[in-house]
Amino acid sequence: MGNLSISQHFNHQPIRLVSTKGMPREEWLKIRNQGIGASEAAAAVGISPYQSQLELWMIKTGRMTPVPELSLDEERSPMYWGTVLEPIVAEHYTRKTGRRVRRVNAILQHPDPDKHWMLANLDRQVVANDEVQLLECKTAGEFGAKLWKDGVPEYYQCQVQHQLAVTGKQSADVAVLICGQEFRVYRIERDDALIEQLIKLEHQFWSWVESDTPPPADGTESAGQALRQLYPHDNGETLDLKEDPQLNNQFDQLVRLREQLKALSDQEIALKQRLQETLGDASKAHFQGGIISWKRSKDTVALDSKKLLKEHPHLLNDYAQLRSGSRRFVLLPRTTPKGGKHHD
Repeated sequence: MGNLSISQHFNHQPIRLVSTKGMPREEWLKIRNQGIGASEAAAAVGISPYQSQLELWMIKTGRMTPVPELSLDEERSPMYWGTVLEPIVAEHYTRKTGRRVRRVNAILQHPDPDKHWMLANLDRQVVANDEVQLLECKTAGEFGAKLWKDGVPEYYQCQVQHQLAVTGKQSADVAVLICGQEFRVYRIERDDALIEQLIKLEHQFWSWVESDTPPPADGTESAGQALRQLYPHDNGETLDLKEDPQLNNQFDQLVRLREQLKALSDQEIALKQRLQETLGDASKAHFQGGIISWKRSKDTVALDSKKLLKEHPHLLNDYAQLRSGSRRFVLLPRTTPKGGKHHD
């Protein structure tokens, strides 16, 4: 592998799977679910801060509908402005670097049949340039800007390496507009060792999709949401897991952690109340380590629904709305009396 020349190593051509020009979003999602797109690579390998492997698996197996990435009614969404500003970022990249770019209106597929699940949509292709071949356009707002203080965030690097793997190209530029006024360009070179590991991890994820086997939950809210949708109903069955050492150990760990959290919560409340007593009527207090603010919020007007329904009970029938029930996870540890025996 190390003896291959640049031309041998990087010159495979991706398959132009389908044109996306004028393609409805529903059709695009259907085709993208045939594999792993570049923007999904970080989630597939378990390093996305926004989406768990389990949630992505739910989407790929048709159990969950992806959240719309763009809505004309969601102008406060970072994804909305990322899409709106993409052509501006690409245009400014050309103005700043002199490199011409063009759109690639297609879903690309890795040409290796063993990697058919590797797909990519490119923001732009850099035209006729030996140094760099791809351009990824990004925007970052006030909260996202901190993720760029040390360069391109890891999950975006994963996305770009996936693109380089699919296209066979050597390098890509990532152009980012920070808070609408700071423009940066980062170069990402192809890393074959990283790509090899990426392909291995993505293949593991895709094998879960093909075998309809859910990946393990990772403790994130994304995984919790996916679990609630994967198992929305209980069937009344009771499992006896007393003979499973690993699961019993996990149960005991959870009990201990909740006891520790309860103790810490009690300490937090006590410290908070002591400081509130000290502030009294004051709005703020300064300390060596920071500031406490204890201000009254503005009064608001709320609907007294209980009184309204009591005086006008017919409104419940006229404006009734069924809310689906949800499963509650309740932990009931056995208590241990002084004799040392557990109560059943």
